[in-house]
Amino acid sequence: MNQTFDEARDFYLQPPEFTEIRDAGANAGGQLVRTPLFESERVNHKLGGRLLLKAEGLQRTGSFKARGALNFIAGIPTAGRARGVVAYSSGNHGQAVSWAASRIGIPALVIMPETAPAAKVERARGWGADVQLIDWGVVDAKRLCQSIAAERGMTMVSPFEDRRIIAGAGTLATEVVEQAAEMKTPELDAMLIGCSGGGLLAGCAIAAHALSPQTEMWGVEPAGFDDLARSLAARERLANEPGHSSICDALTARTMGDLTFSIALRHVRGAVSVSDGEVMQAMRFAFEEFRIVVEPGGAAALAAAMFGRVPVAGRTVAVVASGSNVDAELYRRTLEI
Repeated sequence: MNQTFDEARDFYLQPPEFTEIRDAGANAGGQLVRTPLFESERVNHKLGGRLLLKAEGLQRTGSFKARGALNFIAGIPTAGRARGVVAYSSGNHGQAVSWAASRIGIPALVIMPETAPAAKVERARGWGADVQLIDWGVVDAKRLCQSIAAERGMTMVSPFEDRRIIAGAGTLATEVVEQAAEMKTPELDAMLIGCSGGGLLAGCAIAAHALSPQTEMWGVEPAGFDDLARSLAARERLANEPGHSSICDALTARTMGDLTFSIALRHVRGAVSVSDGEVMQAMRFAFEEFRIVVEPGGAAALAAAMFGRVPVAGRTVAVVASGSNVDAELYRRTLEI
């Protein structure tokens, strides 16, 4: 029995094949949104190239996380659904797990930090989840979830360190490549994606490598949380030192996972950092130029393009605006800068 469990665990900690990403999209059954890829002539003129913005904040639950959560939870065998799922999340993953569990009809418990944006907590509860707020500085959320899963027989839904989550997230890149082709883009030179645990970046990197191998994949991190950039340079997984803070609450994991980093080593060109001030300007820019709401973590990739961390001039660059779940007060202050 233990061997079977270990074999299953090891399988899910291996990178997904592109076929799994393709199947995740096909198996969604119309429950996900094919979010738009926007382009603005004004923005292109300002940047000297073509900027394509993937408005993933228009996805179910307001972020890309719905893709992986649905792929994971829909795949739980019927016999394992009765006791429900448990997840830990700074917000967006928790909302996505809550939504996906409600669609499948199983209970969900979500562990969130006491500092999580109120909007994200309320929406997770709105989907029917039991949300437990803890002090992440004192309690190890991942270990708490593992303990709860073992004690109650629940299924733990990892935020990024699982091939089913990564495969679901990778469906975003398949859409970007397809939509760029529909827009008569001859070649997609680069794709910029905010990175924390790395599930979205890893899944999109696998998909882009299969569909558009010339496309450079770049991770974008908040200043003070540049573990991916340092890890790629060192060729080993490094962690962020404690004591830093950022308004990009969705991008503040201490380190990537072993699985997501192993994928980044093979398929990611590099990583760049942006400041909170640059992120706030990008949030306002997204509203003014594209008329969309973007949360801080979701605006990091756009900030990197705006401020030249990755060149746009003379090229075609896609940026992923990965979420729209921002507290009203923070958003109001952003629009006033």
